[in-house]
Amino acid sequence: IPDMDRIIQAVHAGAKKAVVVGGGFIGIEVVENLREQKIDVTLVEMLPQALAFLDPDMAAYAHQELQMHGVDMHLGDGVKTFARNADGTLTVTLASGAQLAADMVVLAIGVRPNTQLAEEAGLVIGAAHGIQVDDHLRTSDPDIYAVGDAIEVEHFVTKSRALIPLAGPANRQARIAAGNIAGIDDIYAGTQGTSIVKVFDLAAGATGANAALLTKLGIPFRSVTIHPGSHAGYYPGSTPVHTKLLYSPDGKLLGAQAAGYDGVDKRIDVLATAIRL
Repeated sequence: IPDMDRIIQAVHAGAKKAVVVGGGFIGIEVVENLREQKIDVTLVEMLPQALAFLDPDMAAYAHQELQMHGVDMHLGDGVKTFARNADGTLTVTLASGAQLAADMVVLAIGVRPNTQLAEEAGLVIGAAHGIQVDDHLRTSDPDIYAVGDAIEVEHFVTKSRALIPLAGPANRQARIAAGNIAGIDDIYAGTQGTSIVKVFDLAAGATGANAALLTKLGIPFRSVTIHPGSHAGYYPGSTPVHTKLLYSPDGKLLGAQAAGYDGVDKRIDVLATAIRL
């Protein structure tokens, strides 16, 4: 909230140019809202794409939407230095040597688990640098439970350990841990990573594993991408819903992604349910 207050203060003080570093959920949402305030925005992302939870071919629809709304993008490039000029403006120099002028800079470069208290308590920290818990959300000390963004969860599809900082899973984990503490036996069955983001008029959503995760873990998969209408073509106003399925060679659904202007959430909800069941 204090960060948000400072951003609003900078906008009200007359900022005309902003640089947003980081193309994840928060970065994209900040970019959109600053553009809605008629501020010139440059997005800087070290990866070759924004929204890393999507495959590159699906992220391309988000890139197109950002460009259509006047966002200048520097992908595959990181920040080297910040410098404050005599007139109070900023110069952001990138690793490529590009220099960006800005009245304000917003860093949205991700989160990492704060495990200091757990480490001091002697609890086991996992390979992904999150607190290790079992399926009852107990840490290595059976009298201590942990939930939320600080823990390593089991990815529901790949069964690998992962950090998946989302509000829905954190809420469910808290309820399950509270039940176990109160003597109601319950287990947390892993995180599927279902998520969606609004990019101006576009929505982009995903569930399950993406191609990068499956490739990293050596899990064989195939994919199919289709572009059906958001509703029946004979009724006016239909727009394409770009939908990608990732599946195992024997036909098991491993992940899904969608991007479009209408009905993305509905498709992802149905596919997420199919994966879970």
